[in-house]
Amino acid sequence: MPVGGTTASHPAASSRTAGRDATDRRAIAVVVGVQVAAALGYYAVMGHLVAHLRRDAGLPAGTIGLVLGTRFLVQSALQPPLGALIDVLGAPRAGLLACALRTASFALLATADGPLGLFGAACLLGAGGSLYVPAVQAIIAGTSPARRPVGFAAYLVSGQVTAVVAPFAGLAVLKGGGFGPLAAGAALCWAIAGALFLVQRPRPLPGPEADPVLDRPGAGTGMETFRGMAAVVRDRVFLRFAAATAAGMLLAGETTAVVPLKGFGPGRTTMFFCVAAAFTAMVQPWCAAGSRADRPRVLQAGLVLTSACYLVLLPLDGGGGAPEAVGLVAAAALGGVGQSLVQSSIFQSIARYAPPDRVGAYLGVSSCLSGMTVFAGDFAVGALFDAGSAAAATALAALAVLGPASAMACARPLTRRS
Repeated sequence: MPVGGTTASHPAASSRTAGRDATDRRAIAVVVGVQVAAALGYYAVMGHLVAHLRRDAGLPAGTIGLVLGTRFLVQSALQPPLGALIDVLGAPRAGLLACALRTASFALLATADGPLGLFGAACLLGAGGSLYVPAVQAIIAGTSPARRPVGFAAYLVSGQVTAVVAPFAGLAVLKGGGFGPLAAGAALCWAIAGALFLVQRPRPLPGPEADPVLDRPGAGTGMETFRGMAAVVRDRVFLRFAAATAAGMLLAGETTAVVPLKGFGPGRTTMFFCVAAAFTAMVQPWCAAGSRADRPRVLQAGLVLTSACYLVLLPLDGGGGAPEAVGLVAAAALGGVGQSLVQSSIFQSIARYAPPDRVGAYLGVSSCLSGMTVFAGDFAVGALFDAGSAAAATALAALAVLGPASAMACARPLTRRS
């Protein structure tokens, strides 16, 4: 081959690499901006919603539980079809739609004065959530393998940090103007998040570097959405992995119920969640370095550590002494580190395994299985705590065993058969 032909290919390859790198950086920046705006709006309101429904709206506990459960069930049920829809619309367009739905939900929440409006807001909130998480993660999954761990770390850290700050910001607005302005401010935050998705416009790259997740046309059909769901349902290897790792989301989320049910007051509970969020964020740089989160043993370690959190919580009784505080901090640290490892490992495994044009469908089905597991776990743990101290101890012991059992089921990496 002539020397001129050889050298001429280098600038083109370099240009493609530089173009892809710039696209990846823009995608990660958009995800971080979206996550901060969305988390600020969401956690500022959700941290005070139950108190508002109880004190201001005067709703009984059963109705409050039904409103919150409606949001969760709608979100979990819609994740498989809407996850597949993301692959048809493209992740940026789906993210814009998600933010529009959540903007409407918080706007309705700001003006709702009865159960009908609250249930409408809960349904919109759930529908928006079923699109939001898979859409954001699909954007990260569409980056290059070298950038992907950094992108997910930035996404998770920005969300955790904002989740710590947002309730305090919400409290300041609540004291100054009441719940209506707080919910309206959350709607504004989600509108800003939606506007940021417009920066992530689908723009094809030249040659083989074009990304089928970020750059596919927005036009699609219901049949394409159905085909995406069907492809995941037929993938037994993935379904086994999703079922085995669903326990990780239960273990990560169940502390929100267990810590208050153990008798800890608002101050100690807030301390627990702040410490857990801090440790979740601090571990992410380690996960991103060298794509460590893609290793099966990291996922297994995360499941075991998250379960160990419940072993530490088991002897605590909600007292106010120093030993109780030390134990609570230790449990929060274990839970935060474990949650960080589990979330990163599940995402990296799915992003590596799923076909590029089916990432949304795979993320949606995984989230649905996790959500249904969390819902069932919440019900079971609540019933056991209502049954007395011995049953509550049984619930904590079962959660402590669940992590190692799931870790054994995840011993093999998620690998596509050739």
